[in-house]
Amino acid sequence: MGARAEGGALWFPRRYQGDGRHDNPDVYGCLYVATEPVAAIVEQLARFRGSVMVPQILRRRGLPLALATVELDDRTNLADLDDPRLLATRRLRPSRIATRERGVTQPQALAFYRRRANGLRWWSTFESLWTNVTLFDRVAPRLRLAGVTALTAEGATLREAAELLGIAPA
Repeated sequence: MGARAEGGALWFPRRYQGDGRHDNPDVYGCLYVATEPVAAIVEQLARFRGSVMVPQILRRRGLPLALATVELDDRTNLADLDDPRLLATRRLRPSRIATRERGVTQPQALAFYRRRANGLRWWSTFESLWTNVTLFDRVAPRLRLAGVTALTAEGATLREAAELLGIAPA
């Protein structure tokens, strides 16, 4: 499977989007990434909090989960939603950025997209020290795949994420 093909690490899954924090699939596709590997895994496993680590947890749409290392051109304009000056300029409050209410966050993302941002940097709602990034599909040509590592129940980063979420070993 190619990196940009459906299910690949650089694929923007627009047709499956609509419920995500910054989704606006009628206008753009999003690729949700994180700067810390454990943050990316926590985001994927959060729905399994308090369960047991069974093999099905590590699959989506029939494909195995993997951790991809993606590199982005330094010239990419990302709106930093952790920057107080940016929030003040846009008259946004941190509580309105961190909400799980998609009726609030999706219009914010659309406004940044229309102002030519290539994506958004924001803090994880699981751990504020983790940085998540939402990339808009206009950056696809500037993304490079540096590597892919399959997730296994034995991996140290996956075990750390599972422990944080209370997912017991099988």
